[in-house]
Amino acid sequence: MKKYIKPLILLFVICIAGFVAYHYFSTKVKFNSTYVNGNLSGNLYNAGLFCESNGEVFFSNPSDNGRLYVMNVDGSNVHKLCNDSVMYINADRNYIYYVRNNTNKVTSTMCFTYDKNSLCRIKRTGGKACVLDKDPCIYASLIGNYIYYLHYDTKTATTLYRIKIDGTEKKQVYNHYLFTCNASGQYFYYNNPDNGQLFRYDTASQTQSLFYDCNCYKPVVIDENNIYYMDVDQNNAIVHVNVNNPNPVVLTEGNIEHFNVYGSTIFYQRGGEDAALCMVKDDGTGFKELAKGEYSSINVTSQYLYFTDFSSNNVYYTSISNPGNIKPF
Repeated sequence: MKKYIKPLILLFVICIAGFVAYHYFSTKVKFNSTYVNGNLSGNLYNAGLFCESNGEVFFSNPSDNGRLYVMNVDGSNVHKLCNDSVMYINADRNYIYYVRNNTNKVTSTMCFTYDKNSLCRIKRTGGKACVLDKDPCIYASLIGNYIYYLHYDTKTATTLYRIKIDGTEKKQVYNHYLFTCNASGQYFYYNNPDNGQLFRYDTASQTQSLFYDCNCYKPVVIDENNIYYMDVDQNNAIVHVNVNNPNPVVLTEGNIEHFNVYGSTIFYQRGGEDAALCMVKDDGTGFKELAKGEYSSINVTSQYLYFTDFSSNNVYYTSISNPGNIKPF
């Protein structure tokens, strides 16, 4: 038996080393090599309930209490990824990031709740979620290898934080709130809460600068030139401006509550007595009323527009290419 002891010990050591190596590499967080952005700006302003990434759509399923599901872009091959109810969904090539919404109500203005609104990461194939920040979080936005988000605690209330996607380097960026939804490369754009001026924040240098002088709310900067925003001075009418030729074009009447942009089309919720979900082109033409009533959570993918009835919480969708035929989701 003695001649077998050393080989057996060696085999045992090799097995243990293999198990440790497998566990290490299977659980090691895979980082991004570029400043990937996790979702469309307009989607994140609208609670981030849908997120298209690499041919798949990750979404909060209204038929299953808002739990995280995935499907093909055409709506086929639907299946569940986890039992968390989710919002503010972001994705890169390896993971899904989201804020838990385990309060059973989907809304972008919900109250914070400990343990039920944590910031999480999960593999694209599903499985057990990793909690990145157990404190209440909201408006999460992936930029490269960091998530910028609003964080709540009893000492400082709601402030801007960032955390690395492996859960390290958690820190406060500003001691007040800023919307970080509008990310483009290494930058995110936001309206100054005090005067509405449009600022750009560079996540690489962690510096900010004035980008465009206006009085805006929830801006969507498509590229270095084109900006869409709700103009506070015009009762939140939607404005489009090209910064190379700053001649703002007013696209809608005032009293706009929510909007989203896809390509050259703006989808928006008109408030007031004649409330309706509408659309218009970026030059002010092509106006169309899609559905009467109050709708929220206007999310887009490359094929569909999704939106939620404010009263019933029912979700509907219509084609992006030919909007108008409204169907329940």
